[in-house]
Amino acid sequence: MSSHLQELPPETLWPKIDAHVHIDLYDEADREKLLQEMPGNKVEALIAVSMNLASSRLNLSLAERYPGLVYPAFGYHPEQPVPSEGEANRLLDWMEEHAREMIAVGEIGLPYYLRKEASGQGRPFDLEPYLELLERLMLAAKRLDKPVVLHAVYEDAELVCDMLERHGLTRAHFHWFKGSEQTVRRMADRGYYVSFTPDILYERDIQELARMYPADLVMAETDGPWPFEGPFSGRLTHPAMVGHVAVAWAGIRGIAPEEAAAALYENTRRFYGI
Repeated sequence: MSSHLQELPPETLWPKIDAHVHIDLYDEADREKLLQEMPGNKVEALIAVSMNLASSRLNLSLAERYPGLVYPAFGYHPEQPVPSEGEANRLLDWMEEHAREMIAVGEIGLPYYLRKEASGQGRPFDLEPYLELLERLMLAAKRLDKPVVLHAVYEDAELVCDMLERHGLTRAHFHWFKGSEQTVRRMADRGYYVSFTPDILYERDIQELARMYPADLVMAETDGPWPFEGPFSGRLTHPAMVGHVAVAWAGIRGIAPEEAAAALYENTRRFYGI
Protein backbone atom coordinates (compact mmCIF):
# COMPACT_ATOMS: atom_id res chain seq x y z
CA MET A 1 0.00 0.00 0.00
CA SER A 2 1.34 3.38 -0.93
CA SER A 3 1.37 6.39 1.36
CA HIS A 4 1.49 8.82 -1.56
CA LEU A 5 -1.29 11.40 -1.51
CA GLN A 6 -1.12 12.96 -4.95
CA GLU A 7 -4.82 12.23 -5.41
CA LEU A 8 -5.82 14.39 -2.43
CA PRO A 9 -7.68 17.55 -3.45
CA PRO A 10 -5.95 20.89 -2.93
CA GLU A 11 -8.42 21.95 -0.23
CA THR A 12 -6.81 19.45 2.14
CA LEU A 13 -3.56 21.43 2.09
CA TRP A 14 -4.53 23.84 4.85
CA PRO A 15 -2.54 23.62 8.11
CA LYS A 16 -3.68 20.58 10.05
CA ILE A 17 -2.99 18.46 13.12
CA ASP A 18 -3.60 14.74 13.54
CA ALA A 19 -5.03 14.73 17.06
CA HIS A 20 -4.56 10.99 17.63
CA VAL A 21 -2.19 8.65 15.81
CA HIS A 22 -0.15 5.56 16.74
CA ILE A 23 2.86 6.65 14.73
CA ASP A 24 5.03 4.10 16.57
CA LEU A 25 2.93 1.19 15.22
CA TYR A 26 3.72 1.83 11.55
CA ASP A 27 6.41 -0.23 9.88
CA GLU A 28 9.64 1.70 10.26
CA ALA A 29 10.00 2.44 6.54
CA ASP A 30 6.39 3.67 6.28
CA ARG A 31 6.79 5.71 9.45
CA GLU A 32 9.89 7.50 8.27
CA LYS A 33 8.30 8.24 4.90
CA LEU A 34 5.16 9.61 6.53
CA LEU A 35 7.09 11.81 8.92
CA GLN A 36 9.18 13.24 6.11
CA GLU A 37 6.01 13.93 4.08
CA MET A 38 4.34 15.95 6.84
CA PRO A 39 5.59 19.43 5.84
CA GLY A 40 4.57 18.97 2.22
CA ASN A 41 1.10 17.95 3.32
CA LYS A 42 0.80 20.89 5.75
CA VAL A 43 0.56 18.53 8.72
CA GLU A 44 2.07 20.66 11.45
CA ALA A 45 1.75 18.30 14.41
CA LEU A 46 0.93 14.74 15.45
CA ILE A 47 -0.37 13.74 18.87
CA ALA A 48 1.46 10.42 19.16
CA VAL A 49 -0.38 8.22 21.64
CA SER A 50 1.24 5.20 23.28
CA MET A 51 0.26 1.60 24.01
CA ASN A 52 2.59 0.81 26.94
CA LEU A 53 6.07 1.62 28.24
CA ALA A 54 7.95 0.37 25.15
CA SER A 55 5.59 2.33 22.93
CA SER A 56 6.02 5.44 25.11
CA ARG A 57 9.80 5.16 24.84
CA LEU A 58 9.64 4.92 21.05
CA ASN A 59 7.29 7.89 20.80
CA LEU A 60 9.64 9.92 22.99
CA SER A 61 12.55 9.07 20.69
CA LEU A 62 10.47 10.12 17.66
CA ALA A 63 9.58 13.39 19.37
CA GLU A 64 13.27 14.02 20.00
CA ARG A 65 14.06 13.35 16.33
CA TYR A 66 11.12 15.41 15.04
CA PRO A 67 10.74 18.28 17.52
CA GLY A 68 7.74 20.48 16.93
CA LEU A 69 6.08 17.78 14.84
CA VAL A 70 5.66 14.72 17.09
CA TYR A 71 4.07 15.42 20.48
CA PRO A 72 4.08 12.25 22.58
CA ALA A 73 1.40 11.09 24.98
CA PHE A 74 2.34 8.30 27.38
CA GLY A 75 -0.02 5.67 28.78
CA TYR A 76 -1.40 2.13 28.58
CA HIS A 77 -3.98 1.18 25.97
CA PRO A 78 -6.84 -0.76 27.58
CA GLU A 79 -7.51 -3.20 24.73
CA GLN A 80 -4.75 -5.55 25.87
CA PRO A 81 -4.07 -7.68 28.96
CA VAL A 82 -3.83 -5.58 32.08
CA PRO A 83 -0.17 -5.05 33.11
CA SER A 84 1.36 -6.59 36.19
CA GLU A 85 1.85 -4.41 39.25
CA GLY A 86 5.54 -4.13 38.42
CA GLU A 87 4.87 -3.15 34.80
CA ALA A 88 2.34 -0.52 35.85
CA ASN A 89 4.74 0.92 38.43
CA ARG A 90 7.58 1.08 35.90
CA LEU A 91 5.36 2.91 33.40
CA LEU A 92 4.09 5.41 35.96
CA ASP A 93 7.59 6.06 37.32
CA TRP A 94 8.89 6.59 33.78
CA MET A 95 6.02 8.98 33.01
CA GLU A 96 6.92 11.00 36.11
CA GLU A 97 10.55 11.16 34.94
CA HIS A 98 9.51 12.36 31.47
CA ALA A 99 6.60 14.59 32.42
CA ARG A 100 8.19 17.59 30.73
CA GLU A 101 8.28 15.85 27.35
CA MET A 102 4.76 14.40 27.69
CA ILE A 103 1.92 16.35 26.06
CA ALA A 104 -0.82 14.19 27.61
CA VAL A 105 -1.55 10.93 29.40
CA GLY A 106 -2.82 8.52 26.79
CA GLU A 107 -4.04 6.39 25.37
CA ILE A 108 -5.93 5.22 28.45
CA GLY A 109 -9.45 4.00 29.10
CA LEU A 110 -11.52 0.82 29.37
CA PRO A 111 -11.46 -2.40 27.31
CA TYR A 112 -14.89 -2.34 25.64
CA TYR A 113 -13.96 -4.51 22.65
CA LEU A 114 -11.84 -6.97 24.65
CA ARG A 115 -14.70 -7.42 27.09
CA LYS A 116 -17.22 -7.79 24.27
CA GLU A 117 -15.06 -10.49 22.66
CA ALA A 118 -14.83 -12.40 25.96
CA SER A 119 -18.59 -12.19 26.43
CA GLY A 120 -19.21 -13.47 22.90
CA GLN A 121 -17.00 -16.47 23.64
CA GLY A 122 -18.64 -17.16 26.99
CA ARG A 123 -15.48 -16.29 28.94
CA PRO A 124 -15.47 -14.35 32.22
CA PHE A 125 -13.87 -10.91 32.20
CA ASP A 126 -12.71 -8.98 35.25
CA LEU A 127 -13.03 -5.25 34.64
CA GLU A 128 -11.84 -4.22 38.09
CA PRO A 129 -8.07 -4.29 37.36
CA TYR A 130 -8.67 -2.02 34.34
CA LEU A 131 -10.66 0.41 36.47
CA GLU A 132 -7.88 0.46 39.05
CA LEU A 133 -5.22 1.10 36.40
CA LEU A 134 -7.29 3.85 34.78
CA GLU A 135 -7.70 5.53 38.15
CA ARG A 136 -3.95 5.45 38.75
CA LEU A 137 -3.30 6.95 35.32
CA MET A 138 -5.93 9.64 35.83
CA LEU A 139 -4.41 10.56 39.18
CA ALA A 140 -1.01 10.80 37.48
CA ALA A 141 -2.50 13.16 34.89
CA LYS A 142 -3.96 15.30 37.66
CA ARG A 143 -0.69 15.37 39.59
CA LEU A 144 1.31 16.23 36.47
CA ASP A 145 -1.31 18.69 35.16
CA LYS A 146 -1.76 16.90 31.83
CA PRO A 147 -4.86 16.29 29.70
CA VAL A 148 -6.05 12.72 29.21
CA VAL A 149 -6.59 10.92 25.89
CA LEU A 150 -9.39 8.40 26.30
CA HIS A 151 -10.50 5.14 24.73
CA ALA A 152 -14.00 4.95 26.22
CA VAL A 153 -17.01 4.11 24.08
CA TYR A 154 -20.69 3.29 24.60
CA GLU A 155 -21.49 2.48 28.25
CA ASP A 156 -17.80 2.66 29.24
CA ALA A 157 -17.90 6.39 28.61
CA GLU A 158 -20.35 6.84 31.49
CA LEU A 159 -17.95 5.08 33.87
CA VAL A 160 -15.10 7.23 32.62
CA CYS A 161 -17.13 10.42 32.97
CA ASP A 162 -17.86 9.44 36.57
CA MET A 163 -14.14 9.02 37.21
CA LEU A 164 -13.23 12.30 35.54
CA GLU A 165 -15.75 14.14 37.68
CA ARG A 166 -14.71 12.33 40.87
CA HIS A 167 -11.10 13.42 40.40
CA GLY A 168 -11.82 16.90 39.04
CA LEU A 169 -10.25 16.28 35.64
CA THR A 170 -11.66 18.67 33.04
CA ARG A 171 -9.23 18.32 30.09
CA ALA A 172 -10.41 15.12 28.45
CA HIS A 173 -10.22 14.02 24.82
CA PHE A 174 -12.48 11.09 23.89
CA HIS A 175 -11.02 9.82 20.62
CA TRP A 176 -13.17 8.11 17.95
CA PHE A 177 -16.15 8.30 20.31
CA LYS A 178 -19.36 6.30 19.96
CA GLY A 179 -22.16 6.44 22.51
CA SER A 180 -25.69 7.37 23.44
CA GLU A 181 -27.20 10.81 22.99
CA GLN A 182 -27.42 11.12 26.76
CA THR A 183 -23.70 10.45 27.14
CA VAL A 184 -22.91 12.87 24.32
CA ARG A 185 -24.86 15.62 26.10
CA ARG A 186 -23.09 14.89 29.37
CA MET A 187 -19.66 15.07 27.74
CA ALA A 188 -20.46 18.28 25.86
CA ASP A 189 -21.82 19.90 29.02
CA ARG A 190 -18.54 19.10 30.81
CA GLY A 191 -16.48 20.58 27.98
CA TYR A 192 -14.84 17.31 26.97
CA TYR A 193 -13.45 17.09 23.44
CA VAL A 194 -14.10 14.43 20.80
CA SER A 195 -12.29 13.74 17.54
CA PHE A 196 -13.48 12.37 14.20
CA THR A 197 -11.61 9.91 11.99
CA PRO A 198 -11.90 9.51 8.20
CA ASP A 199 -14.92 7.26 8.75
CA ILE A 200 -16.91 10.48 9.09
CA LEU A 201 -17.15 10.23 5.30
CA TYR A 202 -19.24 7.04 5.39
CA GLU A 203 -20.45 6.20 8.93
CA ARG A 204 -23.88 7.64 9.74
CA ASP A 205 -23.45 7.42 13.51
CA ILE A 206 -20.27 9.46 13.32
CA GLN A 207 -21.93 11.97 11.00
CA GLU A 208 -24.75 12.37 13.51
CA LEU A 209 -22.27 12.92 16.33
CA ALA A 210 -20.51 15.53 14.19
CA ARG A 211 -23.83 17.26 13.64
CA MET A 212 -24.59 17.36 17.38
CA TYR A 213 -21.30 18.04 19.12
CA PRO A 214 -20.29 21.66 19.87
CA ALA A 215 -18.05 23.00 17.12
CA ASP A 216 -15.50 24.37 19.60
CA LEU A 217 -14.95 20.93 21.19
CA VAL A 218 -14.03 18.79 18.18
CA MET A 219 -10.79 17.71 16.52
CA ALA A 220 -9.67 15.53 13.60
CA GLU A 221 -7.64 12.32 13.92
CA THR A 222 -6.66 9.25 11.95
CA ASP A 223 -5.90 6.67 14.68
CA GLY A 224 -3.38 5.41 12.13
CA PRO A 225 -2.22 2.89 11.16
CA TRP A 226 -5.82 1.71 11.60
CA PRO A 227 -7.18 1.22 8.05
CA PHE A 228 -10.36 2.81 6.73
CA GLU A 229 -13.00 1.82 4.22
CA GLY A 230 -14.92 3.77 1.60
CA PRO A 231 -12.64 6.07 -0.42
CA PHE A 232 -9.68 5.02 1.76
CA SER A 233 -10.03 1.28 1.21
CA GLY A 234 -6.68 -0.41 0.53
CA ARG A 235 -4.66 2.70 1.39
CA LEU A 236 -2.15 3.22 4.15
CA THR A 237 -3.67 5.59 6.68
CA HIS A 238 -1.84 8.89 6.39
CA PRO A 239 -2.04 11.77 8.90
CA ALA A 240 -2.89 14.12 6.01
CA MET A 241 -6.27 12.34 5.77
CA VAL A 242 -7.46 14.68 8.51
CA GLY A 243 -7.90 17.11 5.61
CA HIS A 244 -10.71 14.88 4.35
CA VAL A 245 -12.20 14.88 7.83
CA ALA A 246 -12.29 18.68 7.75
CA VAL A 247 -14.04 18.75 4.37
CA ALA A 248 -16.61 16.18 5.51
CA TRP A 249 -17.27 18.02 8.78
CA ALA A 250 -17.70 21.25 6.83
CA GLY A 251 -20.41 19.64 4.72
CA ILE A 252 -22.21 18.32 7.79
CA ARG A 253 -22.13 21.67 9.57
CA GLY A 254 -22.87 23.75 6.48
CA ILE A 255 -19.72 25.86 6.66
CA ALA A 256 -16.89 26.55 4.24
CA PRO A 257 -14.16 23.89 4.14
CA GLU A 258 -11.45 26.41 4.98
CA GLU A 259 -13.46 27.54 8.03
CA ALA A 260 -13.86 23.94 9.18
CA ALA A 261 -10.16 23.19 8.73
CA ALA A 262 -9.19 26.29 10.70
CA ALA A 263 -11.60 25.42 13.53
CA LEU A 264 -10.33 21.85 13.89
CA TYR A 265 -6.75 23.08 13.80
CA GLU A 266 -7.29 25.79 16.42
CA ASN A 267 -9.36 23.51 18.67
CA THR A 268 -6.51 20.99 18.72
CA ARG A 269 -3.88 23.64 19.38
CA ARG A 270 -5.97 25.03 22.22
CA PHE A 271 -6.66 21.67 23.87
CA TYR A 272 -3.07 20.43 23.72
CA GLY A 273 -1.40 23.81 24.21
CA ILE A 274 0.72 23.66 21.07
